[in-house]
Amino acid sequence: MAPLRKYPVGIQSFEKIRTNGYIYVDKTPLIYKMITEGCPYFLSRPRRFGKSLLCSTLEAVFQGRRELFEAFTTEDGIEQPQLFIATTNWKWQPHPVIRFDFSQERNYTIEALDKLVNFTLAKYEREYGLTPQIGEGSNTRLISIITEAHRQTGRRAVVIVDEYDSFMLHSIGDSELEEGIRRSFSSLFSPLKALDDHLQFVFITGISKFSQMGIFSTLNNLKNISMMPSFETICGITEKELATVLHTDTEQLAQYRGETYDETFAELKRMYDGYHFSRFKSDIYNPFSLFNAFDSGEIGDYWFDSATPSAVIGMLAQMPPIQLTDIDGVTCPAKDFDVPFSSYSKPLPVLYQSGYITIKDYEKDFDEYTLGLPNLEVRKGFANSLYEYVVVAKGIDTNKNALFRAYNQFRLSNHLPPFIEAIKVFYSGIPYYLNEKGEHHYHVILYTLLTAFGADISAEEPSAKGRADIILKMPKGIYVIEIKYDDTADEALRQIDLRGYAEKYRSDGRPITKVGIAFSSKERNITDYKFALEANDLSSLDKGC
Repeated sequence: MAPLRKYPVGIQSFEKIRTNGYIYVDKTPLIYKMITEGCPYFLSRPRRFGKSLLCSTLEAVFQGRRELFEAFTTEDGIEQPQLFIATTNWKWQPHPVIRFDFSQERNYTIEALDKLVNFTLAKYEREYGLTPQIGEGSNTRLISIITEAHRQTGRRAVVIVDEYDSFMLHSIGDSELEEGIRRSFSSLFSPLKALDDHLQFVFITGISKFSQMGIFSTLNNLKNISMMPSFETICGITEKELATVLHTDTEQLAQYRGETYDETFAELKRMYDGYHFSRFKSDIYNPFSLFNAFDSGEIGDYWFDSATPSAVIGMLAQMPPIQLTDIDGVTCPAKDFDVPFSSYSKPLPVLYQSGYITIKDYEKDFDEYTLGLPNLEVRKGFANSLYEYVVVAKGIDTNKNALFRAYNQFRLSNHLPPFIEAIKVFYSGIPYYLNEKGEHHYHVILYTLLTAFGADISAEEPSAKGRADIILKMPKGIYVIEIKYDDTADEALRQIDLRGYAEKYRSDGRPITKVGIAFSSKERNITDYKFALEANDLSSLDKGC
C-alpha cells in the first residue's frame, strides 16, 4: 500500500514535519493556552507520545517562526494548512530559547551526562558571545547564559527541558550513580526559580513526576499539568482527531485491508485507544502506533517494543511478581499512582507513568480511580513480558508456540477439547517448583498466556453473586471458565450455575459455554475438565478427560 500522506514516524522536529509535508495534528490551541498563561510547566507522559515534538513546537513558537504555522505549500507541492495559533494575537517576538534534550543519549553515566550538559551550555555560551567555561559549575554557567541572553535581546529567555528523567531511570539500583546524577541535575537547574525576572517560560517533560528525588526541589513553582483535564489531550491523538483530521487515512487503510471504514476504525480503537490522563477520560490514541499503522498498512504492535526502556523492565523485575489479575482493574486514589518513583517498591507508579496502565474510570464521590491496561497492543506486549517472570524461569522452554497454535485453531474452530489438551501439555513442561502455588497460580498463568495471545479476556469478572475466574470471548462463542484446585470439574460447573456467572452474557447473541477445570496438586496439571452449553442454547454437552 502506497501511503496516502506522509506520516511523521519517529520524526520529532516540528520544522521538519511542516517543511517536508508530514501530517501535523494541530495541538497549538493548547500550546497557546500554555504560553499565554506563562507559568512554569511540567508534563509527564509515556515515551513515544509526542513530548519531544511538543518541545520542538514550543521552541519554534518562541523563536517567532510564524511562517511554519501559516498555510503554505512545500517544495514538493504539499499544502500545509494554517494552524490555530497563527490566527491568534500572539506577537511572534523571538525570545532566546535554551533547550536541554536528554532523550537521545544512550550512555547513562555521570561522564556522559556531564559531557551532554557541557556541550549544551557551551553552544549557548558561544551563541551569546560568552567564553565556554568548561569545568566551571553548571549552575553559574546557566545563570550567565540566561542573563546575557536577556540583556542582548531585550527579551526574557525560554528554558525547555526534554525527558529530564532519562538518566535517573537508568540509574536505578546503582546508589552511587543515582546520587551523582541527582547532584548534577540539582546543581544545573537550581537557579531557575531565582531567575524568574529573566525567564518568559519554562517547560519540563519526563515520564516520572517532577518532584522525583528532589531534583527540582528549589523549583517548587512548577505547575504540574500531567493530570489536568484542560491539558489531557496535548499529546496523543484524540478520537475526534482520528475521525476528522485522519478520516481519509483510516478510509485508505480500510480499503487496503478489504474492510469497511467502521470495521477498521473499531480495530484501531481496540489496538491503540484507551489512554486517559485525567478524570474526564478523553479517549487518547497512541500516536506512534497509529502513524506506523497508516504508514505500513498493517495494524500491528509498534509501541511496546520501541517504548519499553530496559530500566523500567529491570525495575519491575526487582519487585514482587506482578500479575495481570492484580493490576487490571485496581482501584486506588491518585496518591497511590501519581507519585515519584521515590521508593521503587510498588509497581503502580512505574506502570502508570510508563504507559502500561492508564485511568479507566473515576468515582467522584470517593475520589478514586480505576486503573487498567489501555488497549490490546499493550495487553499483549505486557503479558508477553510478564510471561518470563510469572510463568517460567529464564532458559526453560515450555513450548509456548505450540500452545499459541492450538489457541489460534480453537479461535477458528470453536472446538474446545484440543485446546485444553494443549494447555495440559504446556503445564507438563513447567518445573515442579514453579507449580506449587495453588489455584491462583494456575489461574494467573492461563490468564497471562491468553492475554499475550491477544485474547478478549477478563479475570474475576463480577456478577450479582460472585466473580467468575475467566471470561473468554471468542468470535463464535463466549466461555465462562471456573478453575478448581484439588476439586472436581463438576463442582466448578455447579459454582458457575449457582452464582449465575453466565447470565450477564445472554444478550450478547453468541453461544455461551460453561467450562469447569480441575487442577491437581499431586499431578501439578489439569486432571479433569467438563463443559456445557448454557441452558438457553440448543443442548448440553458434557466432556471429561
